[in-house]
Amino acid sequence: MLTKIRDKAHGIFAQVLLLGMCVLFGLWGIESYTDSSKETAVASVGDKDFYQRDVNKAYEQYSQQFQGMGIDEQSLKNQALEKLISDEVLLQYVRKQGLVATDEGTRDFIKTLPYFQVNGQFSEAQYKALLNSQRMTSAEFVNRIKNAIIMEQLQGSIINSSFATDYDVESFFKIQNQQRDADYLTVALPVLTEQPSAADISSYYQQHQEKFQIPEQLSVEYVELSLPELASKVAVSDDKLKAFYDEQKDTYTTPERRKISHILFMVNDKIDDKTALEKAVKAQQELAAKDFATVAKEMSEDKLTAKTGGDLGLFNVGAMEKPLEDAATALKLNEVSKPVKSKFGYHLIKVTELSAGDIKPFDSVKDEVTKGYQKAQAETSFYEAGETLTSMSFEHPDSLQAVADTLGLTIKKSNLFTKDKGDGIAAEDKIRGSAFAEEVLQGNNSTPIELGSDRLVVLRQLEHKEAAARELKDVKAEIAAALQADKAKVLAISKAKDIAARLQAGEAMQAVATEQKLSIKKVAGLSRNKPQLPEQFADAIFKAAKPAGDKPSVVIVPMPTGEQVIVRINKVTAGVMSDDDKKKMALAKKNIAHAFGQSEFNAVVNSLQSSADIKITPKATAEQAAQ
Repeated sequence: MLTKIRDKAHGIFAQVLLLGMCVLFGLWGIESYTDSSKETAVASVGDKDFYQRDVNKAYEQYSQQFQGMGIDEQSLKNQALEKLISDEVLLQYVRKQGLVATDEGTRDFIKTLPYFQVNGQFSEAQYKALLNSQRMTSAEFVNRIKNAIIMEQLQGSIINSSFATDYDVESFFKIQNQQRDADYLTVALPVLTEQPSAADISSYYQQHQEKFQIPEQLSVEYVELSLPELASKVAVSDDKLKAFYDEQKDTYTTPERRKISHILFMVNDKIDDKTALEKAVKAQQELAAKDFATVAKEMSEDKLTAKTGGDLGLFNVGAMEKPLEDAATALKLNEVSKPVKSKFGYHLIKVTELSAGDIKPFDSVKDEVTKGYQKAQAETSFYEAGETLTSMSFEHPDSLQAVADTLGLTIKKSNLFTKDKGDGIAAEDKIRGSAFAEEVLQGNNSTPIELGSDRLVVLRQLEHKEAAARELKDVKAEIAAALQADKAKVLAISKAKDIAARLQAGEAMQAVATEQKLSIKKVAGLSRNKPQLPEQFADAIFKAAKPAGDKPSVVIVPMPTGEQVIVRINKVTAGVMSDDDKKKMALAKKNIAHAFGQSEFNAVVNSLQSSADIKITPKATAEQAAQ
């Protein structure tokens, strides 16, 4: 189970766990700046209470998965609260069931996490420093990991025990490979010239003011800790650079490239050592009159490579027995070895391609060595400064001056930006997300924001402009266009419904099309695997009911452009398994079984939630919505 979490993080709890663990654990361990004793719980599951700060942290973590997808903030906050509750319900259940993760197994897993590794090895110092920076004990952290693991155990036990039958797979492919024939008419949006009245425009403005808002804006001041900037200040000397060059010489070395071929004479139960050696000697004599590839094709008992003249490809140290490696390494280009003994028999080896290795001289890579040396030297100070940045920005939540003075950083300022768009530092999604987080809006420093692996930023609010309505005089043209578009859409929908009703009543499509001056388009053999139409359009056709007897099925498909498409489904042909599908039977079974298992797991979670003691405080929920 630990391996599953580490390698792929398939489980929902492992995903949340690993998403939440950044180098500075920005979502864990940082306590609220407010006094929790005065807070009202937002929700409770049994005896477990959740406060607004818990929801805020859950939202920050949860929203990372949906950055750039255009999902509104309130919807994500609601989903984050629901996730917080469902996870707690499941956690309480698995604890009651006695599921456990051992201390030893959990600690072994933690040691594999990259956040605590230096040069690929677990670092006790880094582990303690990162936890200390978040005011978290090792026991607390281990307990968090255990919770994720035991929830993952339950999920795995349900999903991994699910199965699919041949019938399930065949039924799937009948649907997946189904084909449909259809005719369709497209009703375009009419072009309207009549302008809306002033009264209509004013009424629309009053009813839809949310559409005409100047979005909420922020500007921030921030300090940035940059590894490249620290590295640029590291003093260098030729002696230090040459020592670093010697340590990293492999980086500047192009290894020798050596390609070999062989002729093999096997030693086995039927052929003794002496006979095989005699064959090798004879072949060696043949090489005086014939080229190596020809003799290999005629005499080599390695039939696979004999077809290609004995070609073994590029020679890799460690891939062959030592006597063969020694012989291959000692040969010059186009030179053939004497018979060499291996566990398979006797070989004649020839080097067919040879490019000598090369080491770039120090002077030619001095600039590269300098950058490498400076970065290596700066990494420790960058990490230490990161700890200071984290602790001081927390200890002095109302100012960046203390941390700037301590680390010698410059406090910079951004322009105003929105939740969706900004320039400079605000072009970063993480910056905008943190800037509009509750802790910053309340006037506190943000938690450190990791931009890549070599930049850390802490910001605080500089200027905040609430969303405001634009004046009617500035949006009249937009409203007029919106009213015309709405009216055109209503007319198109009405016309489409009328046409659909006539087709369902039995009128001929051609007659209706001619009367309405529309053209009929046809699609035959439409399949899910090879859609000939836009995805939304094709999906609607496959979701439509099958024709009943001789009566076709008619549906209206609204298009994103506002057009209405009237589709008549004429024929549905059940899918069959192709030869390629049959070859993938085992994989299909596995995937369908996994889908069944996931569905069963979701049902378990829903069932547990329905019977759990869950309370959501209306007042707190209203406050959250207001935020």
